Amino acid sequence: MLAGRYDLFLVLISFVVAMLASYTALDLSGRIASAKGAAVRYWISGGALAMGFGIWSMHFIGMLAFKLPIPLGYDLTFTVGSLILAILTSGLALWLVSQPDMSWRDNLLGALIMGAGISSMHYLGMGALRMQPGIVYDPVLVVASLLVATAASGSALRIAFALRRRLVRVKVMRGGAAVIMGFAIVGMHYIGMAAANFPEGSYCAAAVEGLDTQWLASLVIVITVAILAITLLLSLLDARLAAKTELLSSSLARANRKLMELALQDSLTKLPNRLLLEERINECIARARRHGRTFAVMFLDLDGFKPINDAFGHHTGDELLCVVANRLNGHMRSRDTLARVGGDEFVLLAEISDGEDVSAIAEQIIELVNRPFPVGEHELRISTSVGIALYPRDGDNKQELLMNADAAMYHAKHNGRNDYSFFEPAMNVDARAQLKLLHELRLGIEREELVLHFQPKFCASTGAPMGAEALVRWQHPELGLLAPDRFIGLAEQAGLITRIDEWVLNAAARQLQAWRAAGHTTWQVAVNISGLHVRHHGLVGHVRDVLARYDLPAQNLAIEITETMAVRDAEAIAMLEELAALGVCLSIDDFGSGYSSLSYIKRLPVRELKIDRSFISEVCAGGIDAAIVASVVTLGRALNLRVVAEGIEDAEQQALLSELGCDVLQGFWLGRPVPASQFLASGQPAVEAVPTA
Repeated sequence: MLAGRYDLFLVLISFVVAMLASYTALDLSGRIASAKGAAVRYWISGGALAMGFGIWSMHFIGMLAFKLPIPLGYDLTFTVGSLILAILTSGLALWLVSQPDMSWRDNLLGALIMGAGISSMHYLGMGALRMQPGIVYDPVLVVASLLVATAASGSALRIAFALRRRLVRVKVMRGGAAVIMGFAIVGMHYIGMAAANFPEGSYCAAAVEGLDTQWLASLVIVITVAILAITLLLSLLDARLAAKTELLSSSLARANRKLMELALQDSLTKLPNRLLLEERINECIARARRHGRTFAVMFLDLDGFKPINDAFGHHTGDELLCVVANRLNGHMRSRDTLARVGGDEFVLLAEISDGEDVSAIAEQIIELVNRPFPVGEHELRISTSVGIALYPRDGDNKQELLMNADAAMYHAKHNGRNDYSFFEPAMNVDARAQLKLLHELRLGIEREELVLHFQPKFCASTGAPMGAEALVRWQHPELGLLAPDRFIGLAEQAGLITRIDEWVLNAAARQLQAWRAAGHTTWQVAVNISGLHVRHHGLVGHVRDVLARYDLPAQNLAIEITETMAVRDAEAIAMLEELAALGVCLSIDDFGSGYSSLSYIKRLPVRELKIDRSFISEVCAGGIDAAIVASVVTLGRALNLRVVAEGIEDAEQQALLSELGCDVLQGFWLGRPVPASQFLASGQPAVEAVPTA
């Protein structure tokens, strides 16, 4: 047999090419896995060409590294045929890796086909020598080369499939796998070469007409490395472009999610908004129809939120809404939905199991809201009114259920607040009437339909008139003259009370100016100011402007505020101190019905206490009411405060209150509220009974 030898440099080059081809194959598998549409076909086609050329060139360089003591050459047809086999085999491998899943059966079948293809490429390439006589192969080594080719192909497919996705340190893992695959490919080739034996006297028929080996090795190496490098560069550029595209896509997805959240989520409390709530109600309706069940729509409105929002500012109001939402949401069941539908209004969508009591849920909500809410440096207290509509009893669509729950909530609010009500058909009539009245009130303020009536006040000891209390009325074009209890509550809920208070202040000051011009320079006019307005930072400035506009002494104007509002917080007290600094007389209305805390009274800059009329009505019966009035009088004298008794209905009450020491008397017995044009009779207030000491 002819003795052969190897060029170690070319052997080393063949190993490097094998590893480079393996890494290219692994990288292309990742590109193909992330490609879409027609790009998959392009990457498989281009990858098959690059990978096939790499495997074939490794084989061909390995053959060129083998030297015999005779001239060698390579038949062009056989050489090109082996290259085509390598490209087709590589294409099959990349196609298998591009599949969404690879079973062990697919892996084995692919390994057999690829092993056969690579082995055929090798032995077809060996045939390109056209040795005469033919090459004698060792069957054991041939079988070993086939087994190595099949095992290497199967391992390569499994590794490429596993590493085609983006994993942690995937490039390092691909590099290690490329080294292992390179050894396997080189091992298969040199086992196949070892199987070849060349008899003595053999010659190479392709040495004369075949490809020259002197320059062929360099050309194959250069072309192969160039093709693989270009392929890897394109893969790298595509990977970067894909990464940027994915980043852009991810950013777009996050933006879309954010837009969806904004569209379906309340921006302040992060609760579902009305849009998402309506979707959930529709889903509940569908489930309830399928299973014959019921559910409740519970409309919540926070009582006392607007005064806090006006007093402490919108920032504190927003924080309060958030802590209310968090507390309620933290106690809700997973199957329920709590949504914020506006301002201080929430809706709870509660799916009810058999025998479950909706009232218990409503009571839990009320109890949760009644607990103090720590907001910043304050401990705020509010309550809630809850309206309940049940499906399908109170409506078979989301609009009816929400509207009827809202009507039930207003019914609960008008019945004293801090309570719940189930919807009844008559409530819709009341709700529509209230909305109509509110709309007409807005128009009435603009059309100047508000009027002032004045109720006289008298000195208890002398019976002399001391002025009047200004009481607002609404001259409704259809309903006639409406008392404050018909519209003041609506005005507070709708935020109109400040406009009404400012109008009353202005109209009362104008009338006081007219009385002063008529000679009643000592008279004082008292004006009731809403608790919401007390916290309004513009109140002091408006009072100052009114006094200046009508050239009035500040002491001739009295501002009455409720005791509960006066002692509620430090900001209200600070506002009252500013008013007192102007010289305005401050009076606590309905004294005794609220806190009646001596520590607060000591801090308040008031000059007058007005005893609540509930104590006056039973004062003549003796007992506790008379004792309370006497105590208030004693307190007023100790603090140098004037004491006013209102609601006097008969002469006996007048006499007793004068005897107990009240300073000022007021009531229907002494004079009813009348328009300014009827207030004076012969220069004195019109009264039904002349007061006597």
